[in-house]
Amino acid sequence: MNEYDKKLYEYIEQNGIQAKHLVFEKSCHSVKEAAEAVNASPRDLVKNVCLIDDGGNLIVAIVKGEDRVSTTKVGQALGIAPPRTATVEEILEKTGYPCGGVPSFSYGALYLVDTKVMEKDFIYTGGGSEYSLVRISPAELVKANGAKVVKIRK
Repeated sequence: MNEYDKKLYEYIEQNGIQAKHLVFEKSCHSVKEAAEAVNASPRDLVKNVCLIDDGGNLIVAIVKGEDRVSTTKVGQALGIAPPRTATVEEILEKTGYPCGGVPSFSYGALYLVDTKVMEKDFIYTGGGSEYSLVRISPAELVKANGAKVVKIRK
């Protein structure tokens, strides 16, 4: 378990989050790789799309693996101009996790969860590194990150 996986595992334990942290030998960086690692469908995974608003604040838009985020809808949901996609450097700086392993909670951000994510019994999200995932129910995810549930997919 690397430093990023350990940090997230400890956060889950210390905060009593009902989730399972899974670490793998092979990469889970892409939705396809992650689905293969847990023997699941891409529909069971979520992506954490890191966005930056005009004030430099981090917004994390969480959508199902097969969906794409609409920055226009994100902007409308928050009453702001459409945010831009964060750079790889900004993602590490603002989340504390590398791109490809960013979890859906555990760091300061404004979280938005797409309504379709809430239809699942459980989902897999980034586990801290590209070699890990977290299995969690959407309701527990929203509890863990304080997200606003709104339609943000294209």
